[in-house]
Amino acid sequence: MSTSAAERSLVLIKPDAVRRGLVGEILGRFERKGLVIEEMVLRTMDAELADQHYAEHVDKAFYPPLKDFMTGGPLVAVVISGDEAIDVVRAMIGATDGRKAAAGTLRGDLSLSNRENLVHASDSPDSAKRELALWFPHL
Repeated sequence: MSTSAAERSLVLIKPDAVRRGLVGEILGRFERKGLVIEEMVLRTMDAELADQHYAEHVDKAFYPPLKDFMTGGPLVAVVISGDEAIDVVRAMIGATDGRKAAAGTLRGDLSLSNRENLVHASDSPDSAKRELALWFPHL
């Protein structure tokens, strides 16, 4: 562990993973890696939060089905922290398309889809700050 302060990332365990009963498996992998779960909530994403969370995608053709999927059932929002947490989490989840993600990654082991791909994770410190403020405004 480096001497730098722990970094935070938002992780959303998406409705497909909740529906399939994979929440424990996903959280367990992060914990076994040494990351810390600081906060967690089970909730449903409403349309307004979806538009805020995916603001850079709202005008893209793939967004309406993504929005329908993300608002279509409960998900688990998690604050994960640790040394270089953003990069570590991104490496652990794998490529967006589960059919192409490397074995050993969450998506590589547990997903066969591009859209229903189990998890979302912040992709940069700026994204993490923005996303955490949306999901956990008290932090």
